[in-house]
Amino acid sequence: MEYTRTDLLEARRQIDSTLHKLEETIKTLEAKENPQRYKSQITLAKNRIKAFTIANRLIEKEMLRL
Repeated sequence: MEYTRTDLLEARRQIDSTLHKLEETIKTLEAKENPQRYKSQITLAKNRIKAFTIANRLIEKEMLRL
């Protein structure tokens, strides 16, 4: 499937926004009184950050190809 540069830019913008929200979520959960209670949510957020970071890099590679 072919994507336009505009499609890729918007996808990257959305991913960047989600990454920022996930990073803030991690900070909030780790700052809570008992962060161990939120261990699974923190782990999930960190795994999502890794996945979105990979997606962003792939989008950047595709944009260079265009």
